[in-house]
Amino acid sequence: MVGIVTHDEHEEALAELVREVADPREGILGPRSVAWQLGGDLAVFLGGGRAALLQIAHPTVAYAIEHHSRTRTDVVGRFQRTFRYVFAMVFGELDEALAAARRVHAIHSRIHGTLPDGRPYHANDADSLRWVHGTLVDTVLTVRERLDGPLPLALKDRFVVEQNRFARLFAIPRALLPQSFGDHSAYMEEAIRRLEVAPCAREMAKFLLGPTPLGRAAEAATAAMLPPSLVSAFGLAPSRLPVIATLGPFLRRFPIPAYAGALRRLRGQPPRRRDAWMERQLFGLSRRVSGSSTGRARTV
Repeated sequence: MVGIVTHDEHEEALAELVREVADPREGILGPRSVAWQLGGDLAVFLGGGRAALLQIAHPTVAYAIEHHSRTRTDVVGRFQRTFRYVFAMVFGELDEALAAARRVHAIHSRIHGTLPDGRPYHANDADSLRWVHGTLVDTVLTVRERLDGPLPLALKDRFVVEQNRFARLFAIPRALLPQSFGDHSAYMEEAIRRLEVAPCAREMAKFLLGPTPLGRAAEAATAAMLPPSLVSAFGLAPSRLPVIATLGPFLRRFPIPAYAGALRRLRGQPPRRRDAWMERQLFGLSRRVSGSSTGRARTV
């Protein structure tokens, strides 16, 4: 364990990030970034199941969610909160990104406990934060290469390095951050090799990829993109359904509402009602995937 990211360390990382941002209106990345280029359309949501299962394959993440989240009674609410924070960090103005980062850090500061083997865990543990960050970076690249074929190494290098700015919003120590796609790949391969999927993580996977038509499609897409060892560990049903090939070209035609709103903001244009409507549909999608109902839940 590298250590727990403290409030002061988090504020110091945010101050460093502020000094690196040339135009606060563009946020931490901006329209010329590879991140906006690769992650600006709805096709990236095809990787949602992959990213979620990679994350909960880490015991610390799985037990933190099991002990502190009511995901099963509020799938839509948790999905909505998570992506609003992420969208604010990636596509928002600098102040929005910083506010979202501080909110997430404060939430994480209350999430701590003990694993079944007696080891302590904390949501602001730098190693756990690094793992979650790595799964997001890896999933965006995986989805894009499934849709477009191999990406140029220089583009992947640039994307990985750009995403270190996103990592600074969580104050992940610079020493843990990759400086190339090769660094990122080596870290992910070694981490995946050491993962042991906990029983609670397998239960979460069954719940998140529910027994609905959309749930089965999400399971098929997830199984197609996860490492085979994790497909087996989670008990996913391998499927020949061409979900990614079928839905990907359609979804990529539509921008993520936060991305579309950011472009309009930078052009001096007001938000569109259509984008707000699309965002509501996205937030309702998780209910149709899992077949769950919405209830009150803690903000985790």
